Amino acid sequence: MKSPCAGLLLALLLAAAVATPAAEHAPGASAIASAHPLASEAGNEILRAGGNAFDAAVAVSAALMVVEPSGSGLLGGGMFLLHRASDGRNVVIDAREVAPRQASRDMFLDAAGNPVRGASTNTALAAGIPGEAAGLALLQSRYGKLKLAQTLAPAIRLARDGFDMYPRLQAGVGGKKAQLMQSAQAAAIWFPGGQPVPVGARVRQPQLAQTLAILAKEGVETFYKGAIAKQLVDAVQKMGGIWTLEDLAAYRAIEREPVVGRYRGATIISAPPPTSGGVALIEALNVLSGYDLNKVDGVTRKHLIIEAMRRMHRDRAVYLGDPAFTAVPVQRLTDPDYAAGLRTSIRLDRATPSAALESAPEAANAGTNTTHFSILDKDGNRVAATITLNAGFGSGLMIDGTGMLLNNEMDDFSIKPGVPNIYGLVGASANAIEPGKRMLSSITPTFVESPRGYMIVGSPGGSLIIGMVLLATLDFVDGRSAQEIVAAPRIHHQYEPDTLTYEVAALTADEVAELKRRGHDLRARDSWGNLQVVIYDAATGKVSSASDPRGVGTAGLY
Repeated sequence: MKSPCAGLLLALLLAAAVATPAAEHAPGASAIASAHPLASEAGNEILRAGGNAFDAAVAVSAALMVVEPSGSGLLGGGMFLLHRASDGRNVVIDAREVAPRQASRDMFLDAAGNPVRGASTNTALAAGIPGEAAGLALLQSRYGKLKLAQTLAPAIRLARDGFDMYPRLQAGVGGKKAQLMQSAQAAAIWFPGGQPVPVGARVRQPQLAQTLAILAKEGVETFYKGAIAKQLVDAVQKMGGIWTLEDLAAYRAIEREPVVGRYRGATIISAPPPTSGGVALIEALNVLSGYDLNKVDGVTRKHLIIEAMRRMHRDRAVYLGDPAFTAVPVQRLTDPDYAAGLRTSIRLDRATPSAALESAPEAANAGTNTTHFSILDKDGNRVAATITLNAGFGSGLMIDGTGMLLNNEMDDFSIKPGVPNIYGLVGASANAIEPGKRMLSSITPTFVESPRGYMIVGSPGGSLIIGMVLLATLDFVDGRSAQEIVAAPRIHHQYEPDTLTYEVAALTADEVAELKRRGHDLRARDSWGNLQVVIYDAATGKVSSASDPRGVGTAGLY
């Protein structure tokens, strides 16, 4: 339960949404909403230099690695949802990490078959083969107008010359101290003299600047087959990891078709497996399409959204995984008729216990990790990108000489059926560990297109991501502004644990009492997520954008 002071702070923050970094501009504007002002400015610099949204996406991604290292990095991965205006093509660049070739199903279990504490989160074994460098290179070469050296230049400058430490980052660094201090170079960067860098002091990352400069000069080959690859493998193996040069050389970013659904006249375009985000989002919207949410009372509306969330997360746990390794029933899960069947078990007056939903035969807390940005350029090209190291700062283990942090994405696999990961998500054999397999994700970069116009949206938040994008989609369809969408208080349910989590401002005292009466178990908690939204208004041609007031990001129009 969050403290009364924390609840009051959040309520005041959301009430003061007019102060959210947001913007609105005339037709023909470009827009960038990201988790840090310097990252947004890096993208703007590239747009001013003649780049398009895809060039800007590379610049924003690289800058975020520097100024928000808790959320992403070159040794992480993610997904980039793209819309190319010239031909209307929508495509996803899947830069998700993969399990090393020496990985095995039970690698994080002890002799008794129980999970080894911390093995899948705090060790070099926890690191999947990274995809972000390959994803950025593919994005740049196939869709951008500029060269990689140009789009990486702002991040190189930020890493070399530094930026001012800010409270959110300082708190994250402090929470990861034990891991970061295992590297002499990480300790020198983040804990000079043994103490965290003071707020307002300069943070410089010379090794990361050098790594980015090598990548800019030599290209992605050096990362997966050249000198950097050898440096990575040697370091990971010395730390007890199982990466090989063959693992890195075999990695490929993949272009995938988005998943597409419809809700109340809007078209939903989102990321496909191996993320669960798009499938789960469309499934939940299909369930809700059977109700007129604007004609039911407020508490019933929330009750129905909770029940849809419960069912989408149940199916996530059972069916979703890497489509190269398991048959993922995407067509069935996103079919309106399937959702109609799910609705038959929903009661308006009573919560459905999660244990009452049929589960897989074997099946017995998110922070400020991950990052998202949304971009629109003046020509109508769009990017919704969610990139991550998994937990904040990944494993927290730095590869000395590179400035890069290892991800801990292996924890996103189901390390044992029914055993929750760090986000409380459970899974089954569809997401079991296998060599070369991409672990399941919740990232949900999304476009929502309607007669109103369109929205570019996404957020970090682990298991909370899909629900945030669901709520944002409902708000967009209901006509709310970008600023209102990012500031709206949130509710969340993920099937297991069978608990409704909510920000204090999301529910009135009467709604809390009524939801409890209907059988929901409730828990208030501190704010979550960092939603980044860009909206194009079809009627006026105006562009608006907003960055979540819970974070430190900015939304700019250029």
